[in-house]
Amino acid sequence: MAQPDNKKFFENLTGAGKAIAVLTSGGDAQGMNAAVRAVVRMGIYVGAKVYFVHEGYQGMVDGGDNIKEASWESVSSMLQVGGTVIGSARCKDFRSHEGRLKAAHNLVQRGITNLCVIGGDGSLTGANLFREEWSGLLAELVQQGLIDEEASQKYSALHIVGMVGSIDNDFCGTDMTIGTDSALHRIIEVVDAIMTTAQSHQRTFVLEVMGRHCGYLALVSALACGADWVLIPEMPPEDGWEEKMCEKLSAKRAGMKRLNIIIVAEGAIDRNNQPITSEHVKNLVVQRLGFDTRVTILGHVQRGGTPSAFDRILASRMGVEAVLALLETTANTPACVVSLCGNQSVRLPLMECVQMTQQVQKAMDEKRFEEAVRLRGRSFENNLKTYKLLAHRKPESELPHSNFNVAVLNVGAPAAGMNAAVRSAVRVGISEGHKMFAVNDGFEGFHKGQIKEIKWADVGGWTGQGGSLLGTKRTLPAKHIEKIAEQMRKYNINALLVIGGFEALECLLQLNEARAHYEEFCIPLCMLPATISNNVPGTDLSIGADTALNAIVETCDRIKQSASGTKHRVFIIETMGGYCGYLASVGGLAAGADAAYIYEEPFDIRDLQSNVEHLTEKMKTSIQRGLVLRNENSNENYTTDFIYQLYSEEGRGVFDCRKNVLGHMQQGGAPSPFDRNFGTKIAAKAMQWITKKLNESYRQGRVFANSEDSACLLGMRRRAMVFQPVVQLKDETDFVHRIPKEQWWLKLRPLMKILAKYKTSYDVSDSGQLEHVVLNRPKESEATAAI
Repeated sequence: MAQPDNKKFFENLTGAGKAIAVLTSGGDAQGMNAAVRAVVRMGIYVGAKVYFVHEGYQGMVDGGDNIKEASWESVSSMLQVGGTVIGSARCKDFRSHEGRLKAAHNLVQRGITNLCVIGGDGSLTGANLFREEWSGLLAELVQQGLIDEEASQKYSALHIVGMVGSIDNDFCGTDMTIGTDSALHRIIEVVDAIMTTAQSHQRTFVLEVMGRHCGYLALVSALACGADWVLIPEMPPEDGWEEKMCEKLSAKRAGMKRLNIIIVAEGAIDRNNQPITSEHVKNLVVQRLGFDTRVTILGHVQRGGTPSAFDRILASRMGVEAVLALLETTANTPACVVSLCGNQSVRLPLMECVQMTQQVQKAMDEKRFEEAVRLRGRSFENNLKTYKLLAHRKPESELPHSNFNVAVLNVGAPAAGMNAAVRSAVRVGISEGHKMFAVNDGFEGFHKGQIKEIKWADVGGWTGQGGSLLGTKRTLPAKHIEKIAEQMRKYNINALLVIGGFEALECLLQLNEARAHYEEFCIPLCMLPATISNNVPGTDLSIGADTALNAIVETCDRIKQSASGTKHRVFIIETMGGYCGYLASVGGLAAGADAAYIYEEPFDIRDLQSNVEHLTEKMKTSIQRGLVLRNENSNENYTTDFIYQLYSEEGRGVFDCRKNVLGHMQQGGAPSPFDRNFGTKIAAKAMQWITKKLNESYRQGRVFANSEDSACLLGMRRRAMVFQPVVQLKDETDFVHRIPKEQWWLKLRPLMKILAKYKTSYDVSDSGQLEHVVLNRPKESEATAAI
């Protein structure tokens, strides 16, 4: 973390006298519009001129009306629109020297020397070539008399920052590209729908998803829906795979499973680099097993629809970061690409990323498949390891026998993704040789003895289920501690995995304290954060929060749309979260809110008045709708009703008001792909930690773990997954308001304000610094680590 005295504020970075052009190129991806909006508004905010380049590089070559100055209002209502509003095209002309010369002339005429390119590796490579040729192109233009020497000197350097927009997530250097999460949403919606029809008829479905050169979509969707088999280009199946696949499908059907799902990436190949088509897979199943089999090719459905909350936030953060990078760039700065590493923005040299991306294809062409997976990066590699761990059950004879019993339970309110985490924990535990026990209804059920062994097949199909199938209660263990210790003895429980929200942290602290009196709790204790409120200390993200954000954003979109035929309307929307303002703030950023009231940032009547005045000014432009979010416990006196009445009164004659309390709809529904994947990987990592701790602390027939580091929370901290002793987290926690004392997402609040045209202070000392691409070389001990 940056020290307070090292803070750097973007107010010191001015865009005055600079011109920035933004273009989208190559295939479209959901979230591109959010990135364009962020670049335009941030650029205008810092005093730069910002231009749209319509139709990608073709528009830059053709010039004229294709290059237009953007205004603040011209990007309103873009956030929720899929595809790219400014258009994209494959451009042959730009590949020629003459085409790039025309493009340079068109930019110089408008004084544009800063280019923000949103596209795939081909688009970004083209941008870098353009930058390298720039001085030569200007010299040619002077020679031809199209520009004078003064213009050549004034616009002597072209600065380029890239953002990767690609649903395939095929660009090395970033964990996620803009559009990938939304494409996964489309795939998972289809898989969930197919599952119901497949179960009705005992069918096998072969799903073909996009990914000509990259299997990310196929792999993660297989992980998120528990598919029986997945075929991807980076890791072709071993020779004889047809027999193995049919054996597995047959065994599943014999085990009374009514459906089978096989996911095929469109670029899937075998070990000889020959394509494996979805039709070939279908014919195999029909000929060898006689199963009723259907093929579904998703095609461009995956590119369509509105962007997910994740993609809107990612694109908005990257867009703002791209403008900051352009403001800080010098003539010697290499072209960079804004990337995501864990939960942090980073800037990487564009060509380093492009070269590594090209190395992946080279490795695949040369049949160096292990190398190809490693080059794809840690996110891809760990997804693949986790899928292998969970999808293929080893025969009993091959499993290790640990003689350890591990119990898993849910605590607190239900959160989407809990079931995916339980499934993952159970299957990894069984693979490690443990006997797994499920506890119903949290510690309430624990003390009553609602404990039973849970097998591999018992958790089949759990990934897509919302809520908590085990049942969950808020009951803390302290008042039943003796009974719980008794049940621990009865079932000989050697380790405990608790999945839940703030109550789960309190439970672990109580069990840790109980160790002084009960030997039964001197065992490895691990907690996974799962709560829509995202209010658990020790982690940036919790299982369930992404699904809740999507519910909020989808509702906000519909509410805003309901006013499309109405002049000047402001919506006041109340979100859940207790005292934690995460959902209101990050939901506000994703939905394009004008204000978000939260407990962590105190506000008074003057702030409310200022917001009303701001909205009144806004309504005088072409923007006719306003959106205000309020966290449920943001202020006991300034209630949602109070704010609604204040806005209604003060806005009379300019705008009218409506209010909506979202309530428990934020807690329900099927988990998002992110939550399924996050829950699956984090639980796998937790079980591997538990196994390690059990093996370390086994003493004379009993487990004895009493140290601080044997009672941990596993959370995401910036770039890494970290196990933290719960005792150490006590100092980071405000137990009265049930929130962490420091919360990373508060740094995103100025972004929402900037993009809503408020003057605000923004600390950029933690923004991305130029780094180098580091190739992930895992240690042997981390070979099966997830995330």
